[in-house]
Amino acid sequence: MRVVLIALLLTATAAAARAAEPSAPTEDPALQEAVDAYQRGEVAAARKSLEALSRRGVPAADYNLGVIALDAGRPAEAARLMQRAAERGFVTAMVGLGRLYDTGRLGRPDLPLAQRWFLLAAEAGSVDAQVEVATAFYLGRGAPRDREAAARWYREAAKSGDIGAQYLIASMYESGDGVDRDLRLARYWYDIAAKNGDEAAPGKLKELDERLKATPS
Repeated sequence: MRVVLIALLLTATAAAARAAEPSAPTEDPALQEAVDAYQRGEVAAARKSLEALSRRGVPAADYNLGVIALDAGRPAEAARLMQRAAERGFVTAMVGLGRLYDTGRLGRPDLPLAQRWFLLAAEAGSVDAQVEVATAFYLGRGAPRDREAAARWYREAAKSGDIGAQYLIASMYESGDGVDRDLRLARYWYDIAAKNGDEAAPGKLKELDERLKATPS
C-alpha cells in the first residue's frame, strides 16, 4: 500500500506541475502556423490568427486562445475559452479545464468539477485524464473513494502505454487492492513497466519471480 501511495503522490505532483500547453492538429496548417507563431513569441500575430479560426468554429483555436489568456494571467478568460472548446468536443480542452479547477488557478480548487471534466476526457480516450480520474477515485479526491473504479481507469491508461499507470495497476494486482489479488497479472504489468523504463519495476519483477517460484502451481 505504501508503494502505491508514493507512486500516486508522484503522479499527482507531476500533473500539478504541468501547465496548459498549446495544441494543434497536424491536419490544420493555419492552426499549426498560429501555434508556431505563439511559441516564437509572436503573440499578437498568433492571437489574430486564432481569433479568425475561432470565428470559423474551430474548437482548438478557442483552446489555444485560452492558453494565451492563461499565460497572460487571465485565468477566468482562459476557462471561458477552454469550456467553449470542450463543449465542442475538444478533448485537450477538457483536460485543461480539469487542471484549472484541480490546481485552483481560478481561485479555490473545485475538485468535483475537475473530476467531471477529467472523466469526460477519460471517456473520450485521453490517457492523462484516465490517470487523473483513477487517482481521484483511489484517494477519494473530488470523487467517492472507489478502488475498483480506480483500478479500471489505471488499467485503461496502462493499456494505452502510461508507465506510471502500468506500475500502479501492477501494485494493485500484487496487493489485491481494488482487484482480485493476482501475482501473475502483477508480474505482467511490472514487466511492461520495466520494459518501458520505470526504474522501480525491475526490482519488483525480480521479487515477484522469486515469490512465484516458491508458490505451488
